[in-house]
Amino acid sequence: MLFKNFTNINANPVVGVKERLAFGCGDLASNIIYSAMSMFLLFYYTDVIGVSAGAVGTIMLVSRLLDGISDLIMGVIIDRTKSPYGKARPWILRMMIPYAIGAALLFSVPTSFGETAKLIYIFISYNLVFTIIFTAINLPYATLNALITQDQYERSVLNIFRMLLATVGTLFITTCTLPVVKFFGNDARAWTYTFILFGMISIVFFMITFLGTRERTGDVISNEPKKNVPIRVGFKALIKNKYWIIITLTLVLIYISAGINGAATIYFAKLVLGNQGYVSQLAMAMTISQIIAMFIVAKFVKKHGKRNVLIGGCVITVVAYIIIMIGGNNFKFVLIGNIIRGLGGAGMAASMFAMVSDTIEYGEWKSGIRTEGLINSASSFGQKVGNGLSAAIFGWILAIGGYAGGASTQTASAITAVKAAYIYIPLILTIVTIAILFGYKLDKEYPSILKELKSRNATNYI
Repeated sequence: MLFKNFTNINANPVVGVKERLAFGCGDLASNIIYSAMSMFLLFYYTDVIGVSAGAVGTIMLVSRLLDGISDLIMGVIIDRTKSPYGKARPWILRMMIPYAIGAALLFSVPTSFGETAKLIYIFISYNLVFTIIFTAINLPYATLNALITQDQYERSVLNIFRMLLATVGTLFITTCTLPVVKFFGNDARAWTYTFILFGMISIVFFMITFLGTRERTGDVISNEPKKNVPIRVGFKALIKNKYWIIITLTLVLIYISAGINGAATIYFAKLVLGNQGYVSQLAMAMTISQIIAMFIVAKFVKKHGKRNVLIGGCVITVVAYIIIMIGGNNFKFVLIGNIIRGLGGAGMAASMFAMVSDTIEYGEWKSGIRTEGLINSASSFGQKVGNGLSAAIFGWILAIGGYAGGASTQTASAITAVKAAYIYIPLILTIVTIAILFGYKLDKEYPSILKELKSRNATNYI
């Protein structure tokens, strides 16, 4: 029998390397669309399809707000899913093929359409893919970490594998997209063929995640029905959770910064460095350094705490942006800056999602209500709002600078707008992020909070 009902599986096993890798493959697959959206989608819309950057930016912002709402709905759906395969894994199986189709739809805007018709197609396809399909597969995947094991250390290790393979997915997209597009003919149709291929690859990795992981915690091991917390009550508890608010704001800023910089990369390489082909080299330099750093960052988290490692990653990122700023149009300086950004990114990636999990216990201690699904879906809402804002802000920056998609030459103001998006705005946002994080003190408070929660539960049990 290929699939099993996991009712009696130990909830705190030592998760093997194969299962860790299988779990990480899910984020590798997710990043085929996510990284493509961050790096190439706006470029495809403006330079390949020829639509207004400002109009597309507005569509992305509105769509991302809708996308955040769909996260909250999907969080409720996951909690109420009943299946022999668990709560999260069935959704990975159900949505992997629609996900692959969605990847192709994003990059299949009909070139024969007029401006208005193209924008309508973009609005419909963007919302279909991100608001519905991406949410329906990525949020269950994010929830899967907590369902594989209840052991905190094993969850941390799973998260590191997730981020490692997510980075590999990003490296694959940033280095392979333009060469594959060129291979297929370097026209609008070539972008469609490229993402049909990438969508098929994503199915393989999602299937590895589905087959290679097991859900062991939650309702599947409990003989008692779980009481559903009313959404209204859960939101009230969420508002009282100051550390959740801090980390959610942090995620929003991180994703805005990364989104603006990522979207600007191809423009920066083309207009400032003078070679669009530098995109893959810059991405590879940053990604490889981040992958290497991820292998050692766990030691720093254990010694200094997640908040301090996240702040340290932000500080390193600020240094990197300053180096890029000083370098101007010198490719070597920009390359060195991206290597250093990779080191900072490792500290940020290794800490931020683990900090979200810690706010679950703080919220329970503060309000007496435990809402894992709502906290994770609401944090995902913060990420998607950040992504939506980044796309909108970048589109507006290009529009303000007078960028003309497809033009052989650009004005000085357009080039300045690209520089601002690639360097200055992410630099400022990262500094603001550091300031906000100084209010996060849960790392020190967590042991006593956990001890009190155990005491409460023991008293209630007696």
